[in-house]
Amino acid sequence: MSHKNDHTTTCAPTRALAPALLAQWAFEALVDEALLTPKPGLIDLRGQHAHHDMSLALMCTSAHTLRPWFEAMARNAGEPQDLYAWRATLGALGREAEQAMLDATGGVNTHRGAIWALGLLVAAANRPARTGECSGAPCGTTGSCNHGHAHGSLTTRHTPSLTALTRRAAQLARCPDRFAPKQPPSKGTIACQRYQVNGARGQAQAGFPHVMRIGLPALQRLRRAGHNEQHTRLDTLLTLIATLDDTCLLSRGGAAALARMQAGARQVLQLGGSATTAGRTALTALNILAQKQRLSPGGAADLLAATLFMDRLDHHFSSHPAMQGSTTKA
Repeated sequence: MSHKNDHTTTCAPTRALAPALLAQWAFEALVDEALLTPKPGLIDLRGQHAHHDMSLALMCTSAHTLRPWFEAMARNAGEPQDLYAWRATLGALGREAEQAMLDATGGVNTHRGAIWALGLLVAAANRPARTGECSGAPCGTTGSCNHGHAHGSLTTRHTPSLTALTRRAAQLARCPDRFAPKQPPSKGTIACQRYQVNGARGQAQAGFPHVMRIGLPALQRLRRAGHNEQHTRLDTLLTLIATLDDTCLLSRGGAAALARMQAGARQVLQLGGSATTAGRTALTALNILAQKQRLSPGGAADLLAATLFMDRLDHHFSSHPAMQGSTTKA
């Protein structure tokens, strides 16, 4: 994908968005991801699959619980504060959102990864341009502010506003949260260290390359090809599974499990995707594999939700044809 727009982007979206609308889009993205069926190993309309402690109703309850927290994150981003203060307040809101999620779900981690990803994106979407921000300079770390390269990438047209938004989210993700309490490493962190992969934090710090270079291009390409929204979103999810070093899969089954799920997703796509008879047969086989081995591509699911959120922003900022309707009811 060309980096042409990376050098011409402005530092702020040109059309302001209300925090309530950003929160609504984040909520819709979570529910749309949960309702999408059939997903390999993930909660959907058919049942629990690899998650014996979750249900579709619980996922929707969690999403509903998080909506006011996403609104608070977006509203806070508009306050006059420097980058370090913004990171600290966003971190505090994220921890409060996580506790609200756990209270609502009886202690089940339904959306911890999504709080991180969508929280950053919601906040970045409502952040006014400020001197020294969105410049590509890191905050408290080394590295650059570009999106990086993701293998198997596709191409699409993005507005400068989306590029600026993900740069700002990346800068925020790299900025240290000075007030974050010390906690035992999560399963995702342990998997990152063991298998030398980037995980959710690395995705955010690189500007969500799997969303911008893989998920969103696939979603828009499949729509242009005439696929209905269910097949479009399923094949976008499969594209993410096929290319992502998913720490949820690594935690559950190691490198061998990750390789099996990636190969299975690629096979579905190579056979024409979920819209074809051969593709659906391969998807059924992948579902059976995931269910038997309790494999869940939860990282890809979080990035699909982020992709659906960014898709809504893209349609707001650009002159693309109207997006097909969400399955979510407010």
